[in-house]
Amino acid sequence: MDKSVREFSDWASLNECIETCRICTRLVEWRELVSRQKRRAYLDENYWGKGVPGFGDLQARVLVVGLAPGAHGSNRTGRMFTGDASGDFLFPALHQAGFATQPNAESREDTLELIDLFISAICRCAPPDNKPKPDEIRNCLGYLHNEISLLSKLQGVVCLGKLSFDQIVRHYVLEQSARKKYVFKHLAFYPAGDLPFWLLSSYHPSRQNTQTGRLTKEMFAAVWETVCHQLEEKSDFREIN
Repeated sequence: MDKSVREFSDWASLNECIETCRICTRLVEWRELVSRQKRRAYLDENYWGKGVPGFGDLQARVLVVGLAPGAHGSNRTGRMFTGDASGDFLFPALHQAGFATQPNAESREDTLELIDLFISAICRCAPPDNKPKPDEIRNCLGYLHNEISLLSKLQGVVCLGKLSFDQIVRHYVLEQSARKKYVFKHLAFYPAGDLPFWLLSSYHPSRQNTQTGRLTKEMFAAVWETVCHQLEEKSDFREIN
């Protein structure tokens, strides 16, 4: 974990630290500027404007890792993938696969609950142009790894996008030579071994990917079908043994 970030043994303390974090000056200034200026469609709303913690089922077997909050999505609503186009693509797929109680996510106050799944990201502040700098990523990764340590039933991680995939591999696969076999592509699956959990990669459900057809609903549905298959296999193994 980065020396700037403490490790916590409980969710409340960790989430409070994420929400009040001011380590990265550039990101703090940007998230607060966006929260003051707002987008015209959200002028009447109070923006979150703070670090965004992960959310979901604390007994989850599956962790989903994205990149960072959207300036007018999570930075506005205070919840991962909530209130933006990426979430509009993600949550219907999760609902269809049985990981979410509803197909839409609008605010922290809605009735959405995640089932057996937790959503997080490698960065917790909205970055300008959706591009965090390497040092900002390093500063923030400790929060993600702290969440992973608290997810005691974790079996697998789904990385949305190459950046989150590369960061997970770099942290958990210590041997440089072993990392070479971990190649990002859509629906690439890697069993536990070098990693303490299985790993599945997917294109990020960003508007850039979904509107250009690089990521279709059918392609994304295949991700969650793969996840369900892995959980069924693990459940069968526990029952037999």
